[in-house]
Amino acid sequence: MDTDALTHPTDTQVATHALGEAAAAAGYAPSIHNTQPWRWRLTTDTLELHLVPDRVLPVTDPDGRLATLSCGVALHHARVALAAQGWAATVNRLPENADRELLARIHVEGRAPVDLQAMRHLQAIPLRHTDRRPVTGTPVDPADLAAITAAVEAQETGLHTLRADQLLELAAAADHAQRSEAADPAWQTELAYWTGAARPPGTGVPDSAIPDHTRQTTVPGRDFGHPGSLPVNAGHDKAAVFVMLYGDTDQPLNWLRAGEALSAGWLTATTHGISVVPHSAPIEMIATRQAMRAMIASIGYPYLLLRLGTIDSAGTGTPRTPRLPDDQIIDRT
Repeated sequence: MDTDALTHPTDTQVATHALGEAAAAAGYAPSIHNTQPWRWRLTTDTLELHLVPDRVLPVTDPDGRLATLSCGVALHHARVALAAQGWAATVNRLPENADRELLARIHVEGRAPVDLQAMRHLQAIPLRHTDRRPVTGTPVDPADLAAITAAVEAQETGLHTLRADQLLELAAAADHAQRSEAADPAWQTELAYWTGAARPPGTGVPDSAIPDHTRQTTVPGRDFGHPGSLPVNAGHDKAAVFVMLYGDTDQPLNWLRAGEALSAGWLTATTHGISVVPHSAPIEMIATRQAMRAMIASIGYPYLLLRLGTIDSAGTGTPRTPRLPDDQIIDRT
């Protein structure tokens, strides 16, 4: 590191510590089936984000699009942590001539003014969670939706709000995708591995995060193949808003940026009291993914569907999913 860019000599050690804190904050990021498919390599002034092949779902996510998107969320979480601590950093995504598993390299350049919005988002990181209970509160305020949309678009990703007449199309696509996947024994085995009692420690979806019975909703949520222990009331998701993350092309760089956009939008939603639930089933199959693309008149490629809404007594009765310890996601050299 060019120490002239730093405030004083000890900043090198402080920067290394800040990078470690950023990687730890990234461990809170959401991921497909809570697989946490990332690993960080920390050096003096650089943090490298690597995709972990063993945590990519070969049946559900054969192209690694959802795993890459999940890593993008972790990347943005790390960026937020650095900005909140007053560090300027550059990000090199999918570096040329690098191993295909190296998704990004964050390099600390020096001190910078503390970003107040980043501070608010850093505080929201441990509070953010997936609450699969029905949306029974008041509809999302247009101003809140505008803030979420702006946060997503700032990460070079689009956000399309589905019209009421498109919800039945989304519901049909989600239902078709889940029925097709459920008919595949290999998919059932994979899902059971990440949501059952034998899931790897610190990962997967516990019963406490899975509804105890099928919810009343127009757009079906994830069918985990078994009931969980999360109490679900008789409410209907009538107040929910569904949005689609999309972009110009459908390549790994876009998936990574979509993950960063998901992080920015979700953390913004959390600070505004808005619940977010990802719907990845319609993206997991080519046919339903094409149906989603038709909803935006083929102007882009869909990356993920999200349910937005407010939930009565949000944050109660919804335990967080487990996380891997720092020493299993950060390599220090």
